[in-house]
Amino acid sequence: MFRTLLRAGGFARAVYKNQRRLDDRPRFLTYTVTFGCNARCIMCDSWKMPTEGDLTVDEVSRIFDDLPTMDAVRLTGGEPFVRKDFPELYRLAEEKLKPLLIHITTNGFLTDRIVKFCEQRPKKIPLEVLISLDGVGEKHNHIRGSNIAYKAALKTLTILAGRRKELNIKLAVNQTIVDADGIEQYRQLREVLRPLGVRHQMVMAYDVSATYNIEKNVDVAPTQFGEFSTFGEFTDDNVRELIGEVEKDMKSLPFVERLAKKYYLRGIKNRLLGEGGVPNPKCVALNAHLRLFPNGDIPTCQFNSKVAGNLKEQSFKEIWESARFRQQRDWVRACPGCWAECEVLPSAIYTLDLLKESILPGRPSRAKGVQSVEGFASPELVAPEDAVPNAPALIDLDIEPEQEPKPEPVEQGAG
Repeated sequence: MFRTLLRAGGFARAVYKNQRRLDDRPRFLTYTVTFGCNARCIMCDSWKMPTEGDLTVDEVSRIFDDLPTMDAVRLTGGEPFVRKDFPELYRLAEEKLKPLLIHITTNGFLTDRIVKFCEQRPKKIPLEVLISLDGVGEKHNHIRGSNIAYKAALKTLTILAGRRKELNIKLAVNQTIVDADGIEQYRQLREVLRPLGVRHQMVMAYDVSATYNIEKNVDVAPTQFGEFSTFGEFTDDNVRELIGEVEKDMKSLPFVERLAKKYYLRGIKNRLLGEGGVPNPKCVALNAHLRLFPNGDIPTCQFNSKVAGNLKEQSFKEIWESARFRQQRDWVRACPGCWAECEVLPSAIYTLDLLKESILPGRPSRAKGVQSVEGFASPELVAPEDAVPNAPALIDLDIEPEQEPKPEPVEQGAG
């Protein structure tokens, strides 16, 4: 109870600071544990990126000791479960960062490894597992670049769905819409998921991401208010049809999730149909929301991978108070805003824009006076020499579910 009250007080302070553009401490951590991936997704270059230099368990332990406690931790990739030491990384996040919730995004390929992890993990706090399913059968296989993608993900999903209560997990499917056919795929996938009672979420694939770009230190953020470029092409009718289908499923969602989904859909609709760039919360990147890359780098955000510091080489305090960090934070404050759910929802929560928009929709919080970041000077950073992807021994990149070996014991500090 006391811990809950303390967290509530901290949240109130965070909202106050983020609404007023004051410096806050990180409260939501997105840790990309590796860029290594056993999928070959058409909308993502993560699988092309090097994995040499990923933080070891010992390095992660030291970094987590240095960070403040977090309200929530998102562990993602690449594919997080290709790291054989992933259970140890999870344990460190739970014990040292003391979050109220941990979230894992996975493609679901490594069924045995994922199920075993869910069975053996510490169960003090809730775990949310989000499995990627972008369509049914060959459609999903095509998008994920693997002929076993659908079969493996569905197997993982089915096993976990039947054991949710026992394993203390929340389970959901994330469908990335890459083209207009995704609308029919949404309908078909809904019918597949209905007997399992699994929540069905949808996100629109955006045209380009700095996080999953093989080029380093790039800025591909929107430069104009309300700008949003999708990976595939959609007519206005496509957009209306897709949103209509998703809205059918919203009534069954818990209240807070329903608010969040309505908020996200409204932003998609307004941007793609030219009805204005709202909602548009004040961004909390490099403030309440901190990203950590596999090598210890702290990037600016999903659409700007320019590095504000490296937690392997510097202390958190040194980075947080550095001129480079302040300059990148100023860039965030000048940005006209994106519409990637992974960036938008932390911002909507830690500014209370999510609640405001549910009560007074249509009143932009950032539109006035924010037109463009063209010409805003982010610090010039020297990109590293092009690296050839090199997978350490702890990462299985080409493993297939049917031949998956048992995870080997991980020695502390092995890389």
